Amino acid sequence: MRMEKVEQKYTNRSVTHPVTQDPGITDQHGRSFNYLRIAVNEKCNLRCIYCMPEKGIFFEPQDKLLTRKEVIRVIQVVAKLGVNKIRFTGGEPLLRKDLVELVSGAAETPGIDSINLTTNGILLANSAKSLKDGGLTGVNVSIDTLEKEKYTEITRRDYIDKACIGLEAAKGVGIPSIKVNVVALRGFNDHELSSFVQLTKDYPLTVRFIELMPFDAQQIWKTGKFFRAENIKAELIKLFPEIKTASGSATEFTTFNVPGYKGKVAVIPSYSRDLCGACNRIRLTATGQIRNCLYAKNNFSVRDTIRSGGSDKDIAGLFLQAMWQKPIDGWVAQETANNPTQSMTKIGG
Repeated sequence: MRMEKVEQKYTNRSVTHPVTQDPGITDQHGRSFNYLRIAVNEKCNLRCIYCMPEKGIFFEPQDKLLTRKEVIRVIQVVAKLGVNKIRFTGGEPLLRKDLVELVSGAAETPGIDSINLTTNGILLANSAKSLKDGGLTGVNVSIDTLEKEKYTEITRRDYIDKACIGLEAAKGVGIPSIKVNVVALRGFNDHELSSFVQLTKDYPLTVRFIELMPFDAQQIWKTGKFFRAENIKAELIKLFPEIKTASGSATEFTTFNVPGYKGKVAVIPSYSRDLCGACNRIRLTATGQIRNCLYAKNNFSVRDTIRSGGSDKDIAGLFLQAMWQKPIDGWVAQETANNPTQSMTKIGG
């Protein structure tokens, strides 16, 4: 593989990236990227204590967000670079009125074969069928506790019934891949591990226990609530000695299956960052900024490139440049650039 110097049009630095005969987004550490996570908005109908202050935060005006046409154009460009998996996030993506159209636009793009959604599930019951019909292949529903009072405590909203109905709706319409995201917190929901595992008994969904990340103004991750992935794994083995390892996605550090259960259980080391070496993700914020690492702060503006008349080649070049500069891991990214008080809803879940 030969290397050539490419002058960056959008930053003050130059970058060296590989030139290959085959299209593809890679970095200087040997990783390739086929998975684009697109935040379609910043607003949310919950106020989870690890994400947003109770009074909310400043949200960018609508005209600063990518339009449907711009989002679809980006998907079409990255598909030609080898991206085949899309995930729509937020904020709460179901607050965006044209989400079904975004899903169907992605589904109609040659090369895209996996279209996913991360949602709190509150509005999912009314849209599950149309999303499935539009081409949605997977949904992750975030439910951090199965106890009504605790749900209200952590989200500051009394919506647990709606979230659970949304999850059931996804199952009912037959969305192929269904996962439940659970941010594991010591002293809050650590006693519910067994209850969540029971969700996998009669339905082939995956429950994912996720480490708390430091993206909140209150920094509650420093207050003793952090539950390390290795400890979650040990607790699961203690609760279910018969548990067996199973296959999972690249981000699912450890995946288990209880014998006789139809689904799986996974542990995600989001803060420990044991998964950086296998990272295949690109993030695009609601305002059209490429983030090459969740913990980095360097943004490359696709929105500005598009709105200044940039070509598809310009957009493709921006993705290639941004990802080539991806830090080797999240620790390096955090040391050099990250603002730990930035809300996850601004970054994109």
